Amino acid sequence: MTNLTHKAQEVFANDRYATDITGISIDLVEPRKALCSLVIREEHRNAMGAVMGGVIFTLADLAFAAAANAELLAEEKPLAWVSLGSEIHYLAQPRGERLLAETSCIKQGRSTCVYTIHIYDELNSPIAIVTTTGMKTNKDI
Repeated sequence: MTNLTHKAQEVFANDRYATDITGISIDLVEPRKALCSLVIREEHRNAMGAVMGGVIFTLADLAFAAAANAELLAEEKPLAWVSLGSEIHYLAQPRGERLLAETSCIKQGRSTCVYTIHIYDELNSPIAIVTTTGMKTNKDI
């Protein structure tokens, strides 16, 4: 585990909904990259028995936050990147017991950024794709 991954785990442990309630783990963080995962539990399922869309979105949202803020974490600066909007396309229901979210930075400028987050299951089947546009809340950083 890299020092940056460990730092992200410490900082985002304060994101209690994603980490404590939903059970998402931050597995790898590098500048503008993150890999997060989630073991699917019964409480993640909706009335039809499928994984709730909000669970999948929460996984993507935390992966975005970790990746977009990675460079600030590396410099021990406060978090500044937040999402302005996201678009999610659900592709399939997971067949395995674990979900993974992997980020791709499309563009990260001085005040805005765009990331794509690919969600897939442990069988490497695509589950969802998310595009998130973010903004830097503190321009002085």
